[in-house]
Amino acid sequence: MKKYFSLVLFAHSIFAMPFAFIGFFLGITTTNTPFNWLLLLAVVLCMVFARNAAMAFNRYLDRDIDAKNPRTVTRDIPSGKISAKAALTFVIINCLLFIATTYLINPLCFYLSPIAIFVVLFYSYTKRFTALCHLVLGLGLGLAPIGAYIAVTGEFNLVPVLYSFAVLFWVSGFDIIYALQDEEFDRSEKLHSIPSALGRKNALNLSSFLHLLSAACVISPIFLLDFGWPYYMGVVFFCAMLIYQHRLVKPNDISKVDRAFATTNGYASVVFAICFLVDAYLRSR
Repeated sequence: MKKYFSLVLFAHSIFAMPFAFIGFFLGITTTNTPFNWLLLLAVVLCMVFARNAAMAFNRYLDRDIDAKNPRTVTRDIPSGKISAKAALTFVIINCLLFIATTYLINPLCFYLSPIAIFVVLFYSYTKRFTALCHLVLGLGLGLAPIGAYIAVTGEFNLVPVLYSFAVLFWVSGFDIIYALQDEEFDRSEKLHSIPSALGRKNALNLSSFLHLLSAACVISPIFLLDFGWPYYMGVVFFCAMLIYQHRLVKPNDISKVDRAFATTNGYASVVFAICFLVDAYLRSR
């Protein structure tokens, strides 16, 4: 089990999972839908299964590339900890579990489940033909809030879509920062990424612009719903973390990429979600 947790970097679920909780409780508080523990469990399982499938498929598809890259040569498949066949089997099982779980939620979730699976798996191919691969990754994780909202309500709504765009731009921006580590390797292997296409300085400028759009998306719901002070605190903290990670990474110094990527963004999503949930609780009383 530890090997598979390593394969899918289970800890990275912290990026999108808090936004799934936001979508879930947004659906409950804005439609007066009764809280259901089993439904919440189903949403969490969907997040886990989709994340497992996406990450394991990425490791499976990139196994030969990872074996060439000094930064990734110790990953589970190149190092022989997990076989490629076992990883692919793990992907298939998680895809089936994801679809089966959506069937238990509601018809719309079930009908949309193949599209969701396609998006999260398709990302792994994109670095082979487009530098916009970071946006596809953001799109995959951005399905979390709208998917959780649909699980509760069975319908679409503007506010969860705004949170989905917030995740899309946020993830795309910090994935560009993460990709700075492989700029030269990507060029040598003819792989596509924003840093390899634009260089460090322009890549960081684009990342900053995407994070500006993400900040706008978490601010916009203020004009659509009656939020209180906890939500405002969450927005301020989230935006502060976006600014902070760009102060950590410079074109001439990317030594703090891991800190900017994992720690800063992990805090950003968790604290923002907690502030949203506290605000939702106070408004429901």
